Amino acid sequence: MLLRVFDNKNLARWDRAGRIVLGLVLLSLVWVGPRTNWGWLGILSLISAFAGSCPCYTAAGLSTNRRNSIR
Repeated sequence: MLLRVFDNKNLARWDRAGRIVLGLVLLSLVWVGPRTNWGWLGILSLISAFAGSCPCYTAAGLSTNRRNSIR
């Protein structure tokens, strides 16, 4: 069931790159800086970036990927 959510590749390269950067920045908050546990949310950003799909985009019917746009 969970893998079916990631079947639709709805993230463009620039969106995936941004999510990787955001995920790494958030994860760095766990060890550096304010050392907050909120940084663990970066894992979600990294998972969606490497999978190429965002479940929230799928639910909203959005896509930044031109090849597999949802319409």
